[in-house]
Amino acid sequence: MSIISPELQNKLSIWRSKAAAGTITLEEMREAIVALRAGRKGAAAEPKGTKRSSRSADDLLGDLGL
Repeated sequence: MSIISPELQNKLSIWRSKAAAGTITLEEMREAIVALRAGRKGAAAEPKGTKRSSRSADDLLGDLGL
């Protein structure tokens, strides 16, 4: 588990609030995704039987221009 800095926690809180209110911009969504991906150490192993989407996370982020 990675430790999230207080600054990033604050930004995440703001982004969540804006997303819930429908006021988050595409640029803010990009920033949030980049920040979260940068702090990610590795994906946990999925339990057997977990259904996955046929599209990868990179494909989905590509749709956002990341």
